[in-house]
Amino acid sequence: MKKIFVLIITLTLLLLSACSKQSSDNSETEKTLKIGICNYVDDASLNQIVANINERLDELNSQNGTSLEVLYDNANADANVMRQIISNFIAKDVDLLVGIATPVAIDMQTMTEDNQIPVIFSAVSDPLAVGLVDSLDKPGRNISGTSDYLNTKAIMELIVAKDPQIEKVGLLYDAGQDASTNPIKEAKAFLEERGIAYVEKTGTNVDEIKMAVSALIAEGAQAIFTPTDNTVMTAELSIYEDIANAGILHYTGADSFALNGAFLGFGVDYANLGRETADMIYDVLFNDVDIATYAVKTFDNGTATINSDIIRQLDLNLDELKAAFSPYCTNIQTIETAEEFE
Repeated sequence: MKKIFVLIITLTLLLLSACSKQSSDNSETEKTLKIGICNYVDDASLNQIVANINERLDELNSQNGTSLEVLYDNANADANVMRQIISNFIAKDVDLLVGIATPVAIDMQTMTEDNQIPVIFSAVSDPLAVGLVDSLDKPGRNISGTSDYLNTKAIMELIVAKDPQIEKVGLLYDAGQDASTNPIKEAKAFLEERGIAYVEKTGTNVDEIKMAVSALIAEGAQAIFTPTDNTVMTAELSIYEDIANAGILHYTGADSFALNGAFLGFGVDYANLGRETADMIYDVLFNDVDIATYAVKTFDNGTATINSDIIRQLDLNLDELKAAFSPYCTNIQTIETAEEFE
């Protein structure tokens, strides 16, 4: 009996040891990975991206039984704050960095040259021009992501389609925003080719953008164009009424501008941009996708979002607008003025 008892105890200890090892193995397999998301500034476009990244990552973790800790911070367009946020993320040993908008992506790339932490960017209008990647198909570095490249010519065509006799267009942007550099150059080339005069005004904050709008109105701009410029985006709620009261239509590079009161936003669906960004994050972390060969994702720029409040205020006909715009859009939709997407 004593021998049997010893044998039972021995088997029990072996079983407990095996279970403990299996539990340890599972614990290691189910290790929680960590990412750091830095948003450039608090505006409807970029906030929508962040919200959809988080929502999609929750879905993917739930579907696949994975675990991911998300650290988040907002730089509020302050370069020093932005670099501190990125440094904090690196100090916390994140497994991947996420940069929302071009300035954040550039700093993340610079600050990871030595440690090679993978970086996924979102809402970078021209990653090739700013030197983030070697090519869109094969980034060649520890960075890739999603681009909200803007089809400037299509927006210019919308302006002319609405008013074929237009004589002067205002260009409103922040000269320090990389997202505006190329689109403004393309807009000028288009207008010069068509013999349409333009006047440009810039600003670096809400107050300066408001003054720039006043100047454009005073100088007789008949329409205003703004690309995917985050500085103007943060000011849109403060300027849209002045623009509309002057009878001017504000054409912009994202639906979030239209949400905040601009007449029209044309470009990518930022909710989809966020979800696609999350898919790339997940692929790099959990599906062993090589970020250096992970092609930058670009999107169809064919959706026009028209603000229905502006239509009513300026007594415009939606059916006539759709007829004029349809040759240049794959989709036309309307939106009511609000601060954030629901």
